[in-house]
Amino acid sequence: MTTVPGRRSSTFTRLLRHGFTDPSAAERLLGLDALASVRSDSVLLEALGATADPDLALRSLVRLVEAGTDDADERRMLLGTLVTAKPLRDRLLGVLGASEALGDHLARHPRDWKALATYEATDLHPGVAEFERELADAVDPDSLRIAYRRCLLAIAARDVSGTIDVAETAAELADLATATLRAALAIARAAAPADAALCRLAVIAMGKCGGHELNYVSDVDVIFVAEPADGVEEGKAVPAATRLAAHMMRICSDTTVEGTIWPVDANLRPRGATARSCGPSPPTSRTTSAGPRPGSSRRS
Repeated sequence: MTTVPGRRSSTFTRLLRHGFTDPSAAERLLGLDALASVRSDSVLLEALGATADPDLALRSLVRLVEAGTDDADERRMLLGTLVTAKPLRDRLLGVLGASEALGDHLARHPRDWKALATYEATDLHPGVAEFERELADAVDPDSLRIAYRRCLLAIAARDVSGTIDVAETAAELADLATATLRAALAIARAAAPADAALCRLAVIAMGKCGGHELNYVSDVDVIFVAEPADGVEEGKAVPAATRLAAHMMRICSDTTVEGTIWPVDANLRPRGATARSCGPSPPTSRTTSAGPRPGSSRRS
């Protein structure tokens, strides 16, 4: 694009008007071959300008398109759907302009944009069972992270597009956390079958997760309660349960190339952080002696 020295291009002016804080960088990105078929599309530019961070949305979109450059048909499908289907445009660009982490996920797994392409009525308010089905194929920590983030992508898209309100978003995040804890515990049990055979382990969600008030950056507070399997001594069962609980926490908290899920905090246990993280099940109570207020706990 040629401009008269000392004068701004018309594209620069339009980008500035649409809320880009670095119009020069945005103009360069729009000039890349990856966006050649849509760079002049006024609807796309307006949609980018409507996001929380147009600069971030455009950078992440370029990364997503370039990640799929090995498949020309896939790239054409993405860009064609983006400019012709307003629901997808609002959801995808809204997420890309709100979350760098989800943009990173899509750059690593570019086909996951299709999770936002269509919604059935049953997709609008998923619960624990629906999230468990989405996570069912996760067999190791990284595959769980990928599946978790795909679910999170759909929640964030419904959130930024106004399909769900703040309370519904918090409830969906808590239900996803419950399903994720169950999947992480299943992975931990599969990795240590000898420990799994010695005990039964319950994970009780506390705090914001237990109260269905989770947000995107919350830790997940839990209490672990264990009991021996039939015929097993408590002295063997509780250490085994503690190892399983610790592994489950690492699955959720560790950072890998696929990022992290969230920290699991077990410090809300009886007698505080100095107590052991996994205690035996009380004989006459459904929770530990420092059980939550009514309505604030959920069991995984």
